[in-house]
Amino acid sequence: MNLQFTNFQTKQESIKITSFIKSTLKKQGFEKVIIPVSGGLDSSTCLLLCVKALVPEKVIAVKLPSAKQNMKLADLVIRQAGIPKKNVFEINIGKAVNQVVRSLGNKVNSLRKGNIMARVRMIITYDLAKKHAALVCGAENKSEYLLGYYTRFGDEACDLSPIKHLYKTQVYQLAEYLDVPKEIINQPPSAGFWPGQTDEKEFGFTYKQADQILYLYFEKGLNKKEIHRRIQRRLKSANTKTLNFANTKT
Repeated sequence: MNLQFTNFQTKQESIKITSFIKSTLKKQGFEKVIIPVSGGLDSSTCLLLCVKALVPEKVIAVKLPSAKQNMKLADLVIRQAGIPKKNVFEINIGKAVNQVVRSLGNKVNSLRKGNIMARVRMIITYDLAKKHAALVCGAENKSEYLLGYYTRFGDEACDLSPIKHLYKTQVYQLAEYLDVPKEIINQPPSAGFWPGQTDEKEFGFTYKQADQILYLYFEKGLNKKEIHRRIQRRLKSANTKTLNFANTKT
């Protein structure tokens, strides 16, 4: 069973979000935004929305890889967005993160190290934002927020959150509309905290599965029993629809 956000209009949503970005900058007295670009779905979608709202010259892209992180997909979407080279910064945070970890006694597990990584990225992003008089654009979506899957004062920290009201399922739909590169759309979602790390491995379920339940609970106000009943009914319906009845009469 796959919940479809059938009423989600990508074109109208794109217009709404770009209008929000423009009005926020105007209200706050800024002309530029800065966004950390990892090459993931959310940051790539936000980058293209910012360019659509402003112009490439008013958007600053910052790449903040750890020692072993590949930035090819980030480079791909930055080129597609037409960001000028003078507006693109790359700072490897690996040494800074390792130094913090060593200072804590080298007994830091992967999760803690990932949180340190996210916070170091935001320290650098906000410093560059100050230097270039820009607002920081975040890339958190509603699924991550409701699941608590973010680092406080890390990837959560920003001045504006253009897609925080959208479930991950909707972000995928919006990314398709904005022509986010297929390589980015098709890769497993990851915070890039360690090699092979993916969001869904950590969850033990997929975003599609999570969004079905989150939507029914938060948008429809259904309780646990009602959600279970609704999902079972849809599963039964889906299974029935996939049956293939062949005509064997001759």
